Amino acid sequence: MIRAFSYNEFLFLLSAVQWTLALSAIAFIGGATVGLVIALARTSDIKAVRLAATGYIQLFQGTPLLMQLFLVFFGATVMGLDLNPWTAAALGLTLNASAFLGEIWRGCIQAVPRGQWEAASALGLRYPGLMRYVILPQAVKVAVPPTVGFLVQLIKSTSLAAIIGFTELTRAGQIVNNATFQPFLVFGIVAVLYFLMCWPLSLLSARLERRYALATR
Repeated sequence: MIRAFSYNEFLFLLSAVQWTLALSAIAFIGGATVGLVIALARTSDIKAVRLAATGYIQLFQGTPLLMQLFLVFFGATVMGLDLNPWTAAALGLTLNASAFLGEIWRGCIQAVPRGQWEAASALGLRYPGLMRYVILPQAVKVAVPPTVGFLVQLIKSTSLAAIIGFTELTRAGQIVNNATFQPFLVFGIVAVLYFLMCWPLSLLSARLERRYALATR
């Protein structure tokens, strides 16, 4: 039975925002943790470690996120694991985010002037100390704007979790639309809610980029 779009439907869409934000936060924190390891591996002096990290990045950057979610969700079942849509979506997005953040941060690490690396080496610092005390503090300043920009993309990417049954904002929009048959209204509201989540972060990213540009002059 078709029903009219009402305040209850709007509240349902609004409540789904929390799951989009929660999934984004988990994927970002997990992706940042693994991504830092990947970035350090990409800049390692050990060739095998660099090649393994490069292969990891190419695998996840070279395949669609939707396929990765399918493989995590359905692949777990094949291997005898019972992953619910929430866990599968969080794991799939974490793996994808770690590859992109690892490559972003690798570029930021290598953007630190070579003289800083040589000076730290001349002081007798080995790789762990060199990274901790000299390179990473400088790389962080470069990394913040693109990292915030990537977070915007990650929030929007959570919409793909709807395909494996996780009820975030896009999936909630599909449910409401199936009940009301008002796609323009329903998905228009969904689009506005995504915009309200992403727009402040886009402004923050642009502001940080301008601040960094002024600091480096």
